[in-house]
Amino acid sequence: MKNILVTGACGQIGSELVEKLREKYGNENVVAAGHKTPPTEKMRKAGPFEFVDALKKDELEKTVVTYDIDTIYHMGAILSAASEQNPQLGFNVNIVGFYNVLEVGRKHNLERIIVPSSIGAFGPDTPKDNTPNETIMRPTTMYGVCKVTGELLGNYYFYKYGLDVRGVRFPGIISSETLPTGGTTDYAVAIYYEAIKNKRYICFVREDTVLPMMYMPDAIKALMDLVEADISKLKHHCDFNVNAMSFSAGELAASIKEHTPEFICEYKPDYRQEIADSWPRSLDDSAARDEWGWKPEYDLPAMTKDMLEKLSKKLK
Repeated sequence: MKNILVTGACGQIGSELVEKLREKYGNENVVAAGHKTPPTEKMRKAGPFEFVDALKKDELEKTVVTYDIDTIYHMGAILSAASEQNPQLGFNVNIVGFYNVLEVGRKHNLERIIVPSSIGAFGPDTPKDNTPNETIMRPTTMYGVCKVTGELLGNYYFYKYGLDVRGVRFPGIISSETLPTGGTTDYAVAIYYEAIKNKRYICFVREDTVLPMMYMPDAIKALMDLVEADISKLKHHCDFNVNAMSFSAGELAASIKEHTPEFICEYKPDYRQEIADSWPRSLDDSAARDEWGWKPEYDLPAMTKDMLEKLSKKLK
């Protein structure tokens, strides 16, 4: 990889991914691209930034040509809850935007495209526990439909055109740096912020809701490890389950109370509960472990300790 483009660079994952990629490959070799959200001063000063709308293929193509891009991390997306509130926007950004990335990649013979999928690709008929890599999908949300379609499109472009498209199915992602916007697992991030600021949180899923989760450093690690994996060892391409930990909303609150005894969590489920109930409780990620050596570094206690330490410094 010589020159990397990261779309969705101002989002929850993209903003931290850009920083790590620049540390590894050099500031000038990683182009950050966003649509509407402006970059932080730190991101803009560290390296090149472009406003790019993935729905406008000519803008995307111009950026690829201008910077001689050979690798794209396509992180631009409308998340699960937001897609359900505006399915038309979710479809356009998550399907048409990704299709444009694939077409630009095909036309310009890019070396590699990395795109995240999600546990949202699964549906209520999917086995909930230790969900296999290959299983019934049938998502019931627009976000899920788009993620399944994206996996199939990526695999199609690999076998049809030889375009090296790779992706992981992320669980909920928890970050100390950037608040998520419009995801069903947002509670698992917001709860830490509220524990520091107000010692109280009203959770929008039930106390017994169990979902697979991952700390951001492991999410970045998964993407960067996969991009460098030996293609001859990959039997899968765009649909790797990656897992780190699974816990209930109540267990998450309890882990915080161990450090902040006065913390109180209430539970008032809203429309996002139905989405959460359609998703797996844990994932079988043996394919990722076997094919490219995936291994997470954080469990719930380690993540909670790190989150609270970082947020205490950040918010006070």
